[in-house]
Amino acid sequence: MNARFLSLTLSAVFLLPLAVQAQQALVPAQSDIVFVSRQMGVPVEGKFKTFSAQVAFDPAQLASSKIAFTVDTGSADISREANAELPKATWFNVAAFPKATFQSSSIKRVNANQFEVTGKLSIKGLSSDVVVPVTLTQNGTLTTATGAFPIKRLAFRIGEKEWADTSMVADEVQVKFKMALTGVPKL
Repeated sequence: MNARFLSLTLSAVFLLPLAVQAQQALVPAQSDIVFVSRQMGVPVEGKFKTFSAQVAFDPAQLASSKIAFTVDTGSADISREANAELPKATWFNVAAFPKATFQSSSIKRVNANQFEVTGKLSIKGLSSDVVVPVTLTQNGTLTTATGAFPIKRLAFRIGEKEWADTSMVADEVQVKFKMALTGVPKL
């Protein structure tokens, strides 16, 4: 066997998992990131219209799997009045912090299609460790990841000054997501 053939063969063997993972992509039209806050006890739902994901997930190789999300904080959408306020320094401070990010540090299988993704959530320059429960369903070549987790908005300085009063806007916010992905290996 010549050295060039051996080199190409070894390269193909080692790069194959990367090629499979590199083909994973978010399908934005079938994906959502929603947040639910409570204003004076009444649930108020909003969503982020612009976000992206970088996914290298293999259920057979969780130790080397990585998930990252970037959310355009200026794309928050609740209502016309709220949309005018959310970009301001008191809320998301979009001018200084246009992106919120999540970067996984570990992924643990809970059962056949449920996982816990641990990682760092960063909003407005502040970071916190979170554990995100994720349920995966597969239909043909499409994998849908769904889940929800709470955050404390004041830990990220979302709603400062007079809006820090939790009797007006509750501190806990539920983040719910549905991510449609292509290229994920079979569970």
